[in-house]
Amino acid sequence: MIYLDNAATSFPKAPGVGEAAAAFIANDAANPGRAGHRMAVAAEQMLDTLRLKLTRLCNGADHERMVFTLNGTDALNIAIKGVVGAAAADTTPHVVTTVLEHNSVSRPLQALADAGTITLTRLDCDDQGVVAPADVAAALTPQTVLVALTHASNVTGTIQDAAAVGALCREHGTLFLLDAAQTLGVVPVDIAAMQIDLLAFPGHKSLLGPTGTGGLYVGERCPGPGDVSAAGRFAPFREGGTGGDSSTPTQPALFPYYLEGGTPNTVGLAGLAAGLEYVLSRPLEDVLAHEQALCGQLIDALAGDERFRVLGTLDPAKRVGTVSFTIDGFDAPDVGSILDDSFDIAVRPGLHCSPYAHQRFGTFPDGAVRVSPGAFSSSDELDQLIAALQAIME
Repeated sequence: MIYLDNAATSFPKAPGVGEAAAAFIANDAANPGRAGHRMAVAAEQMLDTLRLKLTRLCNGADHERMVFTLNGTDALNIAIKGVVGAAAADTTPHVVTTVLEHNSVSRPLQALADAGTITLTRLDCDDQGVVAPADVAAALTPQTVLVALTHASNVTGTIQDAAAVGALCREHGTLFLLDAAQTLGVVPVDIAAMQIDLLAFPGHKSLLGPTGTGGLYVGERCPGPGDVSAAGRFAPFREGGTGGDSSTPTQPALFPYYLEGGTPNTVGLAGLAAGLEYVLSRPLEDVLAHEQALCGQLIDALAGDERFRVLGTLDPAKRVGTVSFTIDGFDAPDVGSILDDSFDIAVRPGLHCSPYAHQRFGTFPDGAVRVSPGAFSSSDELDQLIAALQAIME
């Protein structure tokens, strides 16, 4: 199988990921605890080491503010609902987002808007898939509490100017949530330089770890457990055991445990630690350049054929490893099935959990064919895909 669906989840995983998860469950799979028997302490130390390395990867200030989550969706829900819940009770908070967002952002925000809990502005992008920072600035109001932006669309692949948006949010006093689902592990992310308040990400994409893992970095500007007023507190998304302080009647007022109720996915996180080690062993810029080159190879083959339409920019240097396209006379799901059944090539047809993006580019409701090479994809595999697409068209 030629696997070109890395925007959904990376495959293969980094060397050592499966072995690390298997070794942990075979030898070390105790419930983490800051005090207790040696296996529990060792599990807690493994998590703490991983927190520290993830925080260094994105240049966060305090590794205890790196919260482990179930996945990227979980991280985004914690961030969105935490910020909205901390808004002043006498105002209706306003949130700014874009048409490019994944349903992990769009659905919770739309549900909050439908309930009258927030007002919502969804910004457009241009034909290249770029959201203009000037449009973000124009949308900000005195009631805006959050700007939620994807760092790179999972449909167009276009990388957004997160630093410019972060600067606008900081100047306005608004919190900035960056969805790094398609970027962390392949595109440099700097919380300090980009002025990011909340960074959400999965562990199973460019970090090359298992599914069921993810994280949320909660910056110091976010109201947290130290804010004693219930109306101004970033509320915990789930509450329960923390492996440490069991005496308090409510969730301990201490990061990361404030947002980590329940037993974590230690087996998956052990695998993520191995994936992260592999990611850190190579310059991110080299991996990004490799994926961009493969995208350029595909774009060059399709752009000169009027039967194909590539969504977003044709400049691979402005993308992550994602290219979505349509073919005249073919439905996207049919193309995906033919590539799978007849050519043993895995791509992702459809709406990619981003319906507003497809509405923007006129590909709703059938969607498009998405090709997403990854760190281990090769130029030969892209050549085989291109040959298969040409064969389908004959």
